[in-house]
Amino acid sequence: MTQDELKALVGRAALQQVVPGSVVGVGTGSTVNHFIDALAGMKGQIAGAVSSSEQSTRRLQALGIEVLDSNRVERIPVYVDGADEIDGRGFMIKGGGGALTREKIVADLAERFVCIVDASKQVAVLGAFGLPVEVIPMAAAQVSRRLAALGARVVPREGFVTDNGGHVLMAHGLAIDDPLALECRINQWPGVITVGLFAQHKATLCLLGTPQGVQTLHY
Repeated sequence: MTQDELKALVGRAALQQVVPGSVVGVGTGSTVNHFIDALAGMKGQIAGAVSSSEQSTRRLQALGIEVLDSNRVERIPVYVDGADEIDGRGFMIKGGGGALTREKIVADLAERFVCIVDASKQVAVLGAFGLPVEVIPMAAAQVSRRLAALGARVVPREGFVTDNGGHVLMAHGLAIDDPLALECRINQWPGVITVGLFAQHKATLCLLGTPQGVQTLHY
């Protein structure tokens, strides 16, 4: 199976995690796009969606799924999203598409985080992909220096602006053994909007696409 076929497989499988009659949290990215397309088939059975990006919002609305303002929603049963990396404990790196802050906001509303990925995203130690850090523009140089002091090679995403008006720095070369501690540390730096470590908001379960089918991993 191709990587895109594996993404489609887990996107469809995630429908089984959606609670009928509820609002569903919807993430961002190529794997989630398959979930959104599948979700259109049960749009009459859900109360709407909370979206983590303008891109996903447009796709949802084009399929006739109502997108709700997150401020109108106190809790959602399930948030479905992909990841750039996920380790054996359910800790993730997310934000390669630049939606990390809104993804973390929706994850915070959710009772369960369902991660949908193909097997290439499963790692022993986080960090090979690169760690996205969203910053306000005036803090970019200082945050870059702080990341470099941790041993990272920092590459700004040139010409890219997030839905929040932030800039994204990619920190490469970090082997992240303690995701919780590093997430807390970086989030305290002035000018950081959020870091793409999802440790406090880790996956509840992962639907892993493999050539043998979908594996369900619980954390």
